[in-house]
Amino acid sequence: MQRRRFFPQALAAGVVGGLAITACGGGGDGSDDDQVALRYEWWGSDTRYQLTEELVELFEEEHPNITIDHGYTEFDDYWDQLAVRTAGGDAPDVMMQEERFLREYAERDTLADLNDYDIDTSQIEDSLLESGEFNDGLWGIPTGANIYSIMVDPQIFDDAGVEIPDDRTWTWEDYRETMLAVAENTPDGVYGTGEFGFIEGPLNVWLRQNGQNMWTEDGEIGFDEELLAELWEHHLELIETGAAPPAGVANERMGPEESLLATNEAAIDTFWSNQLHTLSNASGRDIELLRFPGEQEFERTGIYLKPAMAISMSAETDHPEEAAIFIDWMLNSPEAGEIILSDRGLAANTEVRDHVEEHFDEADQITAEFLDEVEDEILDAPPTPPIGAGAVTDLLERLNDEVLFGRMTPQEAAAQFMDEVEEIIG
Repeated sequence: MQRRRFFPQALAAGVVGGLAITACGGGGDGSDDDQVALRYEWWGSDTRYQLTEELVELFEEEHPNITIDHGYTEFDDYWDQLAVRTAGGDAPDVMMQEERFLREYAERDTLADLNDYDIDTSQIEDSLLESGEFNDGLWGIPTGANIYSIMVDPQIFDDAGVEIPDDRTWTWEDYRETMLAVAENTPDGVYGTGEFGFIEGPLNVWLRQNGQNMWTEDGEIGFDEELLAELWEHHLELIETGAAPPAGVANERMGPEESLLATNEAAIDTFWSNQLHTLSNASGRDIELLRFPGEQEFERTGIYLKPAMAISMSAETDHPEEAAIFIDWMLNSPEAGEIILSDRGLAANTEVRDHVEEHFDEADQITAEFLDEVEDEILDAPPTPPIGAGAVTDLLERLNDEVLFGRMTPQEAAAQFMDEVEEIIG
């Protein structure tokens, strides 16, 4: 069967950013026929398209009365176009969501409460499912799990004659001392750590270890500015001692394939666990995963499961029952899991994850084992970010540069962060 490959077109930019709720219908055909057409949109690449095409073909074989038209754009374009389409009453029946934008769509009544439909979530860890739960509803279900982790190049540790720390017990002071020891015992241009250029993930772990969160359940700032300043002071100490590279070096090497870890110039770096495959291939070495330092040092553990992405349903779909069937099948079908593997994160459904693990490559197997190992140490999920969280991420990155380049003190940047966040989230 020839499927229509649906590509959203860019629309008027002036509408983007405000989801004026004028929706009057979803993507269904509205007919009384037994045949139902759903529209499913997501972000990704040509590789993901091929997997999704295979996924949809199998679903349609098993559900011959449902046809899925699907299409994609790159990440940034996806959100621009989804905002426009939602405002114009043309939202897809089923869509991918991301935690920074989920609350905005849910609180503007554009998403269906998935609790109202027969979608099995019993095999998804509570701490992962919680990421889509707020305002007494379930607005997005994670397709897969990631965990922010320390990635380690054992060869650099071995070359430096430094032992890889025990990640069950190491403290932040152990971390600083170890990174300096590696830098002092390797050639110039090789560092202990690639440093935290993108600070949001490590910040969340740090705050949670100290009994706070980036956001409250009500979408307000959930931490003291002193904790943010303290983390920046920690960064600066690593740079000043030579354990981490100068800010200009770190600033230019942000992506996983360009990172110092990938180019064998740093012993460790911090990334989401689903990036292990990319980093292992880029570095040509066997990269390992470790817990963050400080997990047993403070009030509680800080690591958490993050949804790689979430799947949601339009509140205006003409075919909610069929949309729920498709969502349930994607999340819970072992056959779907065999196609998806780790493309949307390691399967959120733990039974599906176990079922497909034998098909994983080495990097995905390491990641799956790491998630199993730390599962009992994860206490809960961070509260869902508020409307405007995407802009807050940009603000944090900008102020991080100001601090690491010495243009602001940690205290000045932390105070400015608090002030600007209040303006962003209202």
